[in-house]
Amino acid sequence: MNSEFLFTDHDFSKIRTLIHRRAGIALGEQKRQMVYSRLSRRLRELRLPEFSRYLELLESSHHDHEEWQVFINSLTTNLTSFFREAHHFPVLAEHVKRSRQPVTVWCAAASTGEEPYSIAITLAEALGERAGSARVIATDIDTAVLAKASAGVFTQEQVARLPAERLRRFFNKGTGSNAGKVRVRPELAAMVKFERLNLLDPVWPVKEPVDAIFCRNVMIYFDKPTQKRILDRFEPLLKPGALLFAGHSENASLVSPNFRTTGQTVYELDRKGRA
Repeated sequence: MNSEFLFTDHDFSKIRTLIHRRAGIALGEQKRQMVYSRLSRRLRELRLPEFSRYLELLESSHHDHEEWQVFINSLTTNLTSFFREAHHFPVLAEHVKRSRQPVTVWCAAASTGEEPYSIAITLAEALGERAGSARVIATDIDTAVLAKASAGVFTQEQVARLPAERLRRFFNKGTGSNAGKVRVRPELAAMVKFERLNLLDPVWPVKEPVDAIFCRNVMIYFDKPTQKRILDRFEPLLKPGALLFAGHSENASLVSPNFRTTGQTVYELDRKGRA
């Protein structure tokens, strides 16, 4: 098959190295076509004839050059929906009801916002009048999806599976040019703070201990040493009894002996079992 751009084995190998170094993402050989497809768009925009020229541009750019962020955004996957993996949210609700202190939950892969807003809805429903002091810290490496998330605007299709009562309580219906869309109500939006975060960054904006961390369908993109390193950094950020929520195909207890299973892809720091 003829390709629009020259894309050699060396190019693919270098891309795999760069995205792993920058974002911890481990791309398998089967991702070659995905990489070609996503980065080809950028080559067209920059009017570059081949991948080697794009890689030269990247490697000659400063560490903080905006092209590095475009590169990362292009290769991250953002599959999400409201109340995805729904079994986690009743567990979160029961957990925070027991807290007498202000509740903070960290969503480590905010994507376009459906997950952190689902968390905020859960907190609002579970905490009642105490929800005003609850916070959701929502981070993601991809600046493009964070911009969408912070806008809080969704199509009717995106919220179609939400019960009518939740739609009425937590969303405003669009009119005029916004017909067919909804926007998160200000009181719910005020609970969520969006920030860019690369989990490989030496310093994280999350400083205080939290009641729960949602890091779902993120670890699958990292190799085992990177997974272990991130889980180790989660530990001091978890309050006693705090919960870690993982994706359906992830198992924190296999990567770190310091976590024990407390439910379906729900984990707790095993403080007694630690050395």
